[in-house]
Amino acid sequence: MPAAEVFSYGEVLDQVRSLRWPARTPVSAVLPGRHLSHRHGTSAEFTEYRPYRQGDPPQKIDWKVFARTDRAYIRLSNDHAVLPTAFVVDASASMAFPAGSNDKYARACRLAVGLASIAHNSGDPVGVVVTSGAGTSTFPPRSRSGVVREIARTLGTTAPAGTVSISDALVTAARFAQRVIVISDMLGDLEATLTVARAQRARASELYAVHVVGAGELDPPRLALVEDPEDAAVRRTLSDASHAEYLREFAAWREAVASSWRAAGVAYHESVTGRPLLTDLRRVVARPR
Repeated sequence: MPAAEVFSYGEVLDQVRSLRWPARTPVSAVLPGRHLSHRHGTSAEFTEYRPYRQGDPPQKIDWKVFARTDRAYIRLSNDHAVLPTAFVVDASASMAFPAGSNDKYARACRLAVGLASIAHNSGDPVGVVVTSGAGTSTFPPRSRSGVVREIARTLGTTAPAGTVSISDALVTAARFAQRVIVISDMLGDLEATLTVARAQRARASELYAVHVVGAGELDPPRLALVEDPEDAAVRRTLSDASHAEYLREFAAWREAVASSWRAAGVAYHESVTGRPLLTDLRRVVARPR
């Protein structure tokens, strides 16, 4: 089903208004912004002293230090830059579980809009790549006012369907963003996506994976008939024995997914439908200890 209308995100946007999303490491972008940059420049924020070398501008010499030490040092400071941010949102058929307005896709949309608002409030351009079996919609990062609403509208015009290639969407997003967040139930081309993620991490990109899990997937009712949403021929009734087996295997699979993303150097988070959204948003944007 399509995502909820744009106005339904009002509560989410109010909750995140005061949150900010600091970069995890100095960024290499050249446009001025709020994040610490690798580039030395004219910022008033002092970084360190360096001995004066021939060719350095004399006006950068700290004359007070020279008077104390009789040696010439220059003050270095780091510029600040923006961090273009893009969200890869999975709109495959499996994201439509459970049927209704509280499915995994609706959760993914709220996560993307909430995180986009936090990044935009932090001064960063934001965009989205949403992919479904019907096609892929790409909205490159923008800084203009109203961009979060445009992202919400892009998500809202997409309905979960078919199978998708998250790896291809990740490649697309990484072309125009230094911070990329994959929001998916991880039931698609996970290995191919991890391969792309490892390559992007080698380029020092900032990557996140948000694993959306349906509350009903954690403990489905016994004797329920379960069906693969992307292959209706795959069906199974959960007896008492198979229910216990399912719980063990699903828990092991979730742990394997988490371990795989973290081993690839990606910040991994799980988000379960029906649980407080703000808690998940805070965890994603928190600076690592």
